[in-house]
Amino acid sequence: MAERTLQYESPHFLHSLFSDDLNLLKEVESAFPVTVTTRDAWLKFEGEKNSIDQVVSLFSDLEESRRKAGPVSPPAFRFAMEAAAKSAAEKRRLTELLDHRLLGSAGKPPVTPRNANQLEYLKLLGTSDVVFGLGPAGTGKTYLSMAYALDALKKRNIDRIILTRPAVEAGEALGFLPGDLEEKVLPYLRPLYDALNDMLEPMEAQKLAEKNLIEIAPLAYMRGRTLNNACVILDEAQNTTREQMFMFLTRIGEGSQCIVTGDPSQIDLRPKTRSGILEAISLLRDVEGISFVEFEARDVVRHPVVGRIIEAYDKGRDSDPSVAGKAG
Repeated sequence: MAERTLQYESPHFLHSLFSDDLNLLKEVESAFPVTVTTRDAWLKFEGEKNSIDQVVSLFSDLEESRRKAGPVSPPAFRFAMEAAAKSAAEKRRLTELLDHRLLGSAGKPPVTPRNANQLEYLKLLGTSDVVFGLGPAGTGKTYLSMAYALDALKKRNIDRIILTRPAVEAGEALGFLPGDLEEKVLPYLRPLYDALNDMLEPMEAQKLAEKNLIEIAPLAYMRGRTLNNACVILDEAQNTTREQMFMFLTRIGEGSQCIVTGDPSQIDLRPKTRSGILEAISLLRDVEGISFVEFEARDVVRHPVVGRIIEAYDKGRDSDPSVAGKAG
């Protein structure tokens, strides 16, 4: 048995390393394992020397991140904790996440990846012509895609952003909905507008839209177009048909990039209608210039219980194929 004490300049600084949440210290005790004691501005670890070395490495990473970027969030803490448990060859430091900062202004914080899969996602967005982000809701697939596209637009790497998604689950039957086109599609496109408003200053998104630098439209309105010098994002792609997916992927023009996000476990198409995302996964895995990132329940960055809900449903589907959510 061994012990080690770390001293900091103030209790406030120490507590900012673990979001002022003592439950995160209990997670450290379970993960390594060590006994953690804290009082005033110090932490004491007791346990096997190897485990203590890992925990000291963890708090070194947290301290460096705190001094560079401010208080540590719970997802960032858990990322650093997982990294500290890995071998030197596999280890990624929390500060590596901070090197991938998108957007940010006086009134809006920058967008940064919050776990290893999000970091890999952003890296692939910077190198691939087509990127598929697959996985459960809440893993940041769409949010990071939009942040990446907006950052590229502001840096003038692209001329415009086009955001699209299937307007209704089964065939985009817009004619059966009341109102004009905008009224018909707004409920389906609202999440995209919400994300834009979350990232940009008030009125900035509206100005970009007025200049036709950001276009948000239902997928049906992509047919017949060739999209040049643009970042084109298809959201909720699990609800595309095979024909729609092929149509969308072949819209890519010179200087453009395509990002496809979706959750293959949440297909809402009619029975016997095969999802376009399933066919794309099967056919495009080994195509040059196309990359896939598969997010998991542990990547969910909403309330921690959301990840546990997803895991429980996944187990239920695996044991009983009749459970809803595996359509397509």
